[in-house]
Amino acid sequence: MENRVAGRRRVGKELRLLAEEVAFVGVDVHKKSYQVSVWTEGREWVAQWSQPADCEALCRRLEPVRTQVAHLVYEAGPTGLGLVRVLRARGFSADVVAASKTPVAAGRSNKSDRRDAAALARLDAKGLLTAIYVHTPQEEGDRQVLRRRGQMVGDVSRTQHRIRSFLLQHGIAEPAGLRHWGRVAVAELRGLVLLGELRFCLDLLLDDLEHGRAKLVAAARKVRELAASERHAAAVACMRSVPGVGLLTPMTFATELPHPERFTTPEAIGAITGLAPRVRRSGETAKGGPILKTGNARLRRVLVQSAWQWVRLDPAAKDLFRHLVGETGCVHKAIVAVARHLAVLLWHLVTTGSTYTPGQPGAQEPEPAATEA
Repeated sequence: MENRVAGRRRVGKELRLLAEEVAFVGVDVHKKSYQVSVWTEGREWVAQWSQPADCEALCRRLEPVRTQVAHLVYEAGPTGLGLVRVLRARGFSADVVAASKTPVAAGRSNKSDRRDAAALARLDAKGLLTAIYVHTPQEEGDRQVLRRRGQMVGDVSRTQHRIRSFLLQHGIAEPAGLRHWGRVAVAELRGLVLLGELRFCLDLLLDDLEHGRAKLVAAARKVRELAASERHAAAVACMRSVPGVGLLTPMTFATELPHPERFTTPEAIGAITGLAPRVRRSGETAKGGPILKTGNARLRRVLVQSAWQWVRLDPAAKDLFRHLVGETGCVHKAIVAVARHLAVLLWHLVTTGSTYTPGQPGAQEPEPAATEA
């Protein structure tokens, strides 16, 4: 009797669809669990279940109706892109969607994983979700090298702040040259005569600083290796023809925005970098606001840093900067606008395979040419 009941339960959990029925699947993905919802036009939510976070188990559950599953989506998050890669390898049409662009109903309402999965399935069926680009494992690995380097820069900076705070707290005078953290200044810190416990704590902080710097050297070496590799060398060479653009900006651009030819307009580049201004129009009134800041923050940061160098080294960029300062009355707004021009310029160079000639008056806003690539 128990065997027959168990068998019935197993059959009851099988996902079944009517003939000619097309299904859309939404998955709320977490570290330890998946909440799955299946939606069809005729019967709406035909199945909902929770399961362990196992890509293969989800594929097996959906396999009997694979030909009827039109699309599967889940929101981008800390679990990464492993699930979508497995689903695509198994023949499913799957995408990761941008959580920031998912429509949300006005007003307060109950929230749960079950509701989120159901909302994803329904919105996907209506075509209201925006998919993001899914990096290949190699592209993701290259990008992670640049991101890890950025994290290590932050770690070293925090250690330096801790050392200076330690000196200030205990009334210890800073050695000359500590502002630039040269070797002589660090050696002086090593030689200070302090109370035993304070000496122990300061040595630990200095050890952290030396370890962080050593890791940064290794990361810089790896970035140079990636820049010289076959998959990045040509694009990096094009972008480095712009004065003031070193190695970090082209590599960040190449790893954060792979296949830049998928962007067809300068406006798309401004949006993805978060450097486009917010514009509000109503009737005959149009007001400009601050930048969107909805794009890639890492790329936006290095573009602004490179924009300062571009303005310093290129006469055409300097003229553009002065014009924008006159228009906006603010150097910070002007340099952000220059950074947007620089982003469009780098995109133009990469997609056309051309190089930049400093001082060209027409280099301020290159004509879009990615549609030909």
